[in-house]
Amino acid sequence: MNYLPVFLKVEGRPCLVVGGGKVAARKVRLLARAGASITLVSPSVCDEVAAAVKQGTVRHVERRFQDEDMADVVLVIAATDDAELNQSVSELAQRRRIPVNVVDSPALCSFIMPSIIDRSPVQVAVSTGGASPVLARLLRARLEGFIPAAYGQLAKLVDEYRQRVKDRFADSEHRRYFWESILQGRVAELLFAGQEVKARTALQEAIDDTDAHYGATGEVYLVGAGPGDPDLITFRALRLMQQADVVVYDRLVSQPILDMVRRDAELIYAGKQRDQHTLSQESINQLLVRLAKEGKRVLRLKGGDPFIFGRGGEEIETLAAEQIPFQVVPGITAASGCAAYAGIPLTHRDYAQSCIFVTGHLKDGSVDLDWERLAKPAQTIVFYMGLHTIPVLSRELIAHGLSKDTPVALVQQGTTRDQRVFIETLETMPELPEREQLKAPTIIIVGEVVQLQEKLSWFGKEQ
Repeated sequence: MNYLPVFLKVEGRPCLVVGGGKVAARKVRLLARAGASITLVSPSVCDEVAAAVKQGTVRHVERRFQDEDMADVVLVIAATDDAELNQSVSELAQRRRIPVNVVDSPALCSFIMPSIIDRSPVQVAVSTGGASPVLARLLRARLEGFIPAAYGQLAKLVDEYRQRVKDRFADSEHRRYFWESILQGRVAELLFAGQEVKARTALQEAIDDTDAHYGATGEVYLVGAGPGDPDLITFRALRLMQQADVVVYDRLVSQPILDMVRRDAELIYAGKQRDQHTLSQESINQLLVRLAKEGKRVLRLKGGDPFIFGRGGEEIETLAAEQIPFQVVPGITAASGCAAYAGIPLTHRDYAQSCIFVTGHLKDGSVDLDWERLAKPAQTIVFYMGLHTIPVLSRELIAHGLSKDTPVALVQQGTTRDQRVFIETLETMPELPEREQLKAPTIIIVGEVVQLQEKLSWFGKEQ
């Protein structure tokens, strides 16, 4: 994060704009909406600024900028076409520790002006750190459609009743659950439908209902986070990630996905690296039970899909035995995600009519597979967690009938920007891990469909 997002209160406070053109006019308009006391310094001004001066929105000092213009101001914007003057304004402001923005010159700025979705008092700011204001505006345009104008009215209503709710619920957790029920329930829907009087009545009734319980009901959300790319998680997963109190996550859950979890949720790392478990599986099972019985909403976040070599079945068996409510949200499993991003269709009418997913090692670390069933023609085999057993996989598949020239793909950190794809054969595959210093997570795909990778590869590759 290159910039700390903040919202600065400038209402009634002196702000300085240097420049009098159309760009300066846009900045004056924005500052005026925030209630700032604006002084603009420029020898001449455009028609829009002149109109604002006439209306009393801004005070115009008709001359070039002077150092004393910066006395007592709390914010400075330089919006001239004179690069030397812009730099001088920036340097002076930063020496005086006054926040300064120089239009279209990120290097001279101590703060960035974001694109804004205004649903006052709700505001959403979008910034690209000065890299591309056009991109920020495009993102803002997309968000505009997702945030109804009525959210501003909803925020004002909440603010009006905030103290009453605080008086009603002494416990902060109970207050949070109350507001979540209000903001996602009937009161919000009434307001969105334009029925403000009914919304107010419903809100007051909810506050007065002393029999209603707004404490947490313990529940576990078993959620698949997919193979790594945060764009691949489901809408339902995202919704549960935003309402969980506690998150128990594995090593294969990427940081960009963790960044999407509710900011104040407690994070518990469960590890789950081969032969190095921060918590044993039984400890994780009992942890989920304990947290849920404490009334917590627990997000059990797993890489890939929790029911495909993710031990999700073991965890919900324990939850079911303890009568803990739970939900399961599937995720894109590593086989389909990594294969797709590598350009390898797992089935194809000319190459493979079946596909089988196999784990590369059992619970005790051994390899005990039905090799005859695996070594079939016109079949794709995907090995999970097989990186450390590659010599065995190669030897046994060849011994049970597959050609030593059968193509193999190894996909490391699939679907992420660090994805690496290696094409080998069953015979040459054992040499690869040491030569390329491969590490988990790596998926192994065996079968004739791998021949298509060079033709169909698309991710991270110039078309």
